[in-house]
Amino acid sequence: MTENGMQSKQEIVWAALDGFRIEIPSWGFANTGTRFGKFVQNAAATTLDEKFADAGEVNRLTGVSPTIALHVLWDLPNGTADAEKIRSLEKAHGVKAGSINPNLFQSQEYKFGSIANPNPEIRKLALDHLLESVEIGRALGSRDISIWVSDGSNYPGTQSISRRIGWMEEVLGAMHAATNDEQRLLIEYKPFEPAFYHTDIADWGMALHLAQKVGPRARVLVDTGHHYPGTNIEQIVAWLLHVDALGGFHFNDRKYADDDLTLGSIDPYQLFRIFHEILSAPSSATEGVAYMIDQSHNLKGKVEAMVQSVVTAQELFARAALIDRKTLAQLQDECRLIEAEELFRDFFWTDVRPMVRAWRQSRGLPADPLEHLRQSGYVDRIAVARAEKNRNSVSTYA
Repeated sequence: MTENGMQSKQEIVWAALDGFRIEIPSWGFANTGTRFGKFVQNAAATTLDEKFADAGEVNRLTGVSPTIALHVLWDLPNGTADAEKIRSLEKAHGVKAGSINPNLFQSQEYKFGSIANPNPEIRKLALDHLLESVEIGRALGSRDISIWVSDGSNYPGTQSISRRIGWMEEVLGAMHAATNDEQRLLIEYKPFEPAFYHTDIADWGMALHLAQKVGPRARVLVDTGHHYPGTNIEQIVAWLLHVDALGGFHFNDRKYADDDLTLGSIDPYQLFRIFHEILSAPSSATEGVAYMIDQSHNLKGKVEAMVQSVVTAQELFARAALIDRKTLAQLQDECRLIEAEELFRDFFWTDVRPMVRAWRQSRGLPADPLEHLRQSGYVDRIAVARAEKNRNSVSTYA
């Protein structure tokens, strides 16, 4: 504390960073591409062990990513039978299993939908997969099951929009009933792709309705790329906080649509504004809000891009933590527009990097994680070790 009892900027930043955690996705380390094809990188992870190893390296460098999100179909093809293998990898690499992500979009049976499919047998197939995901989460001690539903239709009149709402309520309600008090359902939304006429969970209002309908352990998940251009995402965040329904985030960036670019690469000011809304809300509304990265590194190096994104998230969170919200509220109430905006912008432009570097050093972490990664030779070593497997890779996803 300073002599007058006020916290210094460094104290505020250090306190914020001590409480900041951001999950990283297993699939972010594997070969990915676009809908037209996959671009192979020599250093990409080809096995679950390699994904855990890369996640462990990111956490060792940054100190704020102790969990790795897992994809059921890609990472746990044998369901709960893979739990023992996951626990062994956790011990080996120093990161734990995080959110569990079901797959409701890849099987051929889901051509006309999964939980909103007109065929009750297909809906049962999707429900069984969701129930298995709940069991996996329970076996691994994972709190969150993150649900993205790609269901929808491409042409008017080809599906009943209203009946599909009821089918989704029914399936998600049965899934919610299978969870225990330590688990949550995070319901994601997306305005389009792969469905282009109507998507069954197209915006935050639809996701909020489903969360409220199926039960108290369901929340809304906000993916920053899943919005139309120009959408005020921080306003959505403020509303979800207000009604105590914000479960978490998938952070990425975009220029046009769901580009899945690295966090902060296009519009870092947007993430700063989102963090401001979170830090302005009562702690009762923000407790448990999960931060996770979900982006496609089809051109950038996998591990490097993940470290870059984690570091960017830390810096933007630190900037938002510095905002003098008491003075800002006074300026807002007095409608002193220029002064309020300039105060807000001043904190966005504050260079927090020296304070963040000092925080890392005080916690025994590299001052510059990305440079430390370069100098360590880790990426070069895994590129040599994995090159042949990657050249022979034929799978489209993780």
